Amino acid sequence: MAIITKIEVQKRNKERVNLFLDGEYALSISAELVYKEHLKVKDNIDYDKLKLLAEKEGFAKCKESALRIVERNYKTEKQVREKLKLKGYEENAIDYSIEFLKEYNFINDNYYASAFINDKSNSMGSQKIKYNLIQKGVSKEIIEEALANVNKENERDIALEIAKKKLVVIKKKENDNYKISGKLYRYLISKGYEMDIVSDVVKEVIRLEE
Repeated sequence: MAIITKIEVQKRNKERVNLFLDGEYALSISAELVYKEHLKVKDNIDYDKLKLLAEKEGFAKCKESALRIVERNYKTEKQVREKLKLKGYEENAIDYSIEFLKEYNFINDNYYASAFINDKSNSMGSQKIKYNLIQKGVSKEIIEEALANVNKENERDIALEIAKKKLVVIKKKENDNYKISGKLYRYLISKGYEMDIVSDVVKEVIRLEE
């Protein structure tokens, strides 16, 4: 048995509280469970029984939250994990929820990587796409596999069209071809295109202008 010494509402999730027993942090539970079990400071409780109850309830609540997260738009595993952590759920409840989402294909990093590439390939190159996917928690193996399907010739054609549009803007302020080339080069690199594509595209754009 243990005595409840503090019930503290979490700062990031007002629906959950931190429970302190005998002056030390014990576990995180929902405010709803506190209400249902009539828990109050100075109450004498059976810790093991409460932990079992909290774990079962936490799993259910965490899974509900996870489903709401992926309901709005598709997410990577890392993104879902981070959002659930911010909501104050315990690690085991998060692991359980992630496995559930994977089992029913609510999260699938392979699919996410392919969809992201299809969506962004008209506005950025492979390197920037790769960086963005890494930031979202997709493994390098999955990214490399998905990028292997990108048509390099098509990527070059898109880079060429982007360069032509940028050239119009640059020429309003610059007429020196050397400086124009430098600005185009830096712009395409910032868009995530590889060196060989950038070099080839800049040469072609400048040649077309001569």
